[in-house]
Amino acid sequence: MELDNIEKLLEKYFEATATVTEEETLRTYFSQESVATHLVQYAPMFQYFTSAKEERFTKQVPLKPRRNYFKWASIAAVVVLLIGLYMNQPKTDPTPEDLMAMYTPEEIESAQEALAMLGMNLNKGTAQLSHLGEFEKTTNKFLTKE
Repeated sequence: MELDNIEKLLEKYFEATATVTEEETLRTYFSQESVATHLVQYAPMFQYFTSAKEERFTKQVPLKPRRNYFKWASIAAVVVLLIGLYMNQPKTDPTPEDLMAMYTPEEIESAQEALAMLGMNLNKGTAQLSHLGEFEKTTNKFLTKE
């Protein structure tokens, strides 16, 4: 009868439905010398669980984590150095002679026409903004009721 009970408890244990007392019953059964031959394979597992329960962690755990500021400082220094080298490069603006050599007179003239047209359209847009300013003044008069 006891062997049948142990087998049922093993099934419940492997299905994860066994209670704590049933698991304790299994541990005590498998810690004995006389275990059924077809259940001997489970004995080392339960003996390990019993011995693992006794183990304790004794190493000192530091409360403050060590930070490696030197590593981050060296990375920051390299980044600042690279930015400094990039910003310190001499900038040469092309002179009008260089532009004449790079572009044909027709290309320069068409670019000047396009920029003049762009300026004209921008001036039209800014003229429209002055009307918006008048609208805002009038609206504020009605809202504040001065």
